[in-house]
Amino acid sequence: MDALSDVLKSLRLEGAVYINAEFTAPWCVQAKFGLASVRARLAAEHVVFFHFLTEGGCKLRLADSVEVLDVAAGDLVVFAQGDQHLMGSDLQLAPVETASLIGADAAADDLIQMRHGGGGAATRFVCGYLACSRSVCRPLLDALPRVLRIPIGDGPAAALLRELLRVGVRESSASRPGADSVLAKLSELMFVEAMRRYVESLPPQGKGWLAGVRDAQIGRALALLHGEPGRAWTVDELARKVALSRSALAERFAALVGEPPIQYLMRWRLALAAAALRSGNQAIVRVAEESGYESESAFNRAFKREFGMPPAAWRRERT
Repeated sequence: MDALSDVLKSLRLEGAVYINAEFTAPWCVQAKFGLASVRARLAAEHVVFFHFLTEGGCKLRLADSVEVLDVAAGDLVVFAQGDQHLMGSDLQLAPVETASLIGADAAADDLIQMRHGGGGAATRFVCGYLACSRSVCRPLLDALPRVLRIPIGDGPAAALLRELLRVGVRESSASRPGADSVLAKLSELMFVEAMRRYVESLPPQGKGWLAGVRDAQIGRALALLHGEPGRAWTVDELARKVALSRSALAERFAALVGEPPIQYLMRWRLALAAAALRSGNQAIVRVAEESGYESESAFNRAFKREFGMPPAAWRRERT
């Protein structure tokens, strides 16, 4: 498996909800981060928005920005930080909140679950919400722009993505047994395809976590750290695994990712610890041991530096 898939797999997307939408000109809608019904269904710490346009086109901008994007059929638009945004045939119109349109005028045959507009030219797209752990996904989320437009095009990959999203809409609306597992797999496939295309579009001399993932040796090193976070890694061992000298690995890793390999590993272990504290009842001392700390007090200090509160408070706030 390639390094990008290895790393994305370790980020543990937890599930998804998909909604079919149809808007006809003139129209303008405003989407808010984390519709209450979606967040309740996913029980999510963090929700990532996305829109995949299947027909037509529209304009889009973040609510606090003046920059307007033109998006068209075959475009995938991702909002990694869940920013409020406007979409429409005319962004000067008074926007309608999408929360008020969920389930309105639903048509069982074509799976339309959101419909609005003046009856003119139609724009159709699938709205999606991917759930993930903010602490675990932070390296990726922080590396992405607030709004990311990815042209998928009209080739075989686009046809496959359309079909996957259509299956997602069916599963989201039917709530059949096993739907959560199906949706999680669909979300992973969709998100990996989106991130693969975005990484390919990055400039050759780019910096940051995704630039590190794209680099052959550093991407492999990241995949190894994510794949076996409990292992007592050393820079020497990591360098041997990726066929670099110790100094070359340390220098290139820090230049691309922004910190040394072992410091990155410790932060990744703390992210996993945060996710474990949120989702389970494991004793804090046990979580500390699995995170590579010999004492609970040392773990508490490191956790508080990373997340701004001790582990016990983190768990109370999120359960």
